[in-house]
Amino acid sequence: MAKTTKPTKAAKIPAAKAKPAPKSAPRTAAKPAAKKPASNAKPAAKKPAAKKSAPAAKPAQKAKPASKKAAAPKATANKAAAPAAAPEKPAAKSAPAKKQKLEFAANDFVVYPTHGVGQVTGIETHEIADQKLKLYIISFERERMTLKVPIDKVKDSGLRKLSSRKVMDTALKTLKGRVRIKRTMWSRRAQEYEAKINSGDPIFIAEVVRDLHRKEDQPDQSYSERQMYQAALERLARELGAVESSEHEAAVEKLEGILAT
Repeated sequence: MAKTTKPTKAAKIPAAKAKPAPKSAPRTAAKPAAKKPASNAKPAAKKPAAKKSAPAAKPAQKAKPASKKAAAPKATANKAAAPAAAPEKPAAKSAPAKKQKLEFAANDFVVYPTHGVGQVTGIETHEIADQKLKLYIISFERERMTLKVPIDKVKDSGLRKLSSRKVMDTALKTLKGRVRIKRTMWSRRAQEYEAKINSGDPIFIAEVVRDLHRKEDQPDQSYSERQMYQAALERLARELGAVESSEHEAAVEKLEGILAT
């Protein structure tokens, strides 16, 4: 009977060693428990990122109609600019300028108020201050002078064509008229005579020649009076010679013959 009791004690010893096995089981189970919250944290971060990007895309779509509205005023601005270009049409009207270009040609005789009769030798184009100007080149042989007159300034300068035959006949009749001398000082009368000569009008010039002419039975002129008389006589004779296509000396003799009668 004593032999049978020993194996029962040996069976109890391994049962006591098997107790630590259940303790290791909970340790291995705790590791997967820690991994689960880590895996759950990643999708949680993705969800708020998607929510933030969604509202950012919506205002971008709302900004598109704003650009369309901004484009609308540009179209209206272009429409408003269209009538502003209309005033440029008057600049295209160059008809008056063409008439001025054809007013004088080369070899034409013209009258410049302060210099008398000259001849157009040509038309030149000069660039002045980055602007192209067309000029009449006028030669005065007796004065040995050349004058350049812009085509656009012809009216302002007083440049004109030769007087007609009727105007010259009226000037010749003026020479036969009655002398009219004002009873004023010579300095004042000299200014009036000089203004008439520089006007370029042949009738006014004829008045100066008539009033300053002295016949043989009349008292002599002063030096300044003779100078004024010669200047007026030369000016009138040049235009008369150009109108009648005669020499200057022949025109002077004709005028003096009228004054002598």
